[in-house]
Amino acid sequence: MVNRLPHESRIIVDADACPVKTEIVQVATEFKVPVLFIASFAAYQNEAEQTDLVRFIYVDQGFQLADMYIANTARSGDIVVTNDYGLAALCLPRGAWVLTPRGKELDGHNMDELLAQRHVSSKARRAGQRTKGPRAMTALDREHFQHKLTKLLQMGRRTS
Repeated sequence: MVNRLPHESRIIVDADACPVKTEIVQVATEFKVPVLFIASFAAYQNEAEQTDLVRFIYVDQGFQLADMYIANTARSGDIVVTNDYGLAALCLPRGAWVLTPRGKELDGHNMDELLAQRHVSSKARRAGQRTKGPRAMTALDREHFQHKLTKLLQMGRRTS
């Protein structure tokens, strides 16, 4: 399936632990692209942050419910922002673009390796081993993410 960004693209965010919400809203406002922040009720935020372009959608706190909502909502041309490789693997076949909060694009070329790494780490944790978590976000990470998101939306403008 070919990913493209039609004019009606949306940015769908796995918002429970997303560190780049401000950057997403800035870029989305510039491009007038709707944003859906999907989170569990445990991550409830003040509704005052909602605008015509920005909506917060809250789901129950059950295991993977936010991810399933995102996977069922994503469509061709949407940009999904998540660190969850399993969620990314569900969104890619639907024609969505997937970015991590550090600006890494996830696609069919790197998903198998990333899912395999996730499996190995999960197996090690179940066996009692400690695995390294992600390093702290830096200003450079945020800048890279914002640049990559802007680039995807600019590309969409040229093709629509």
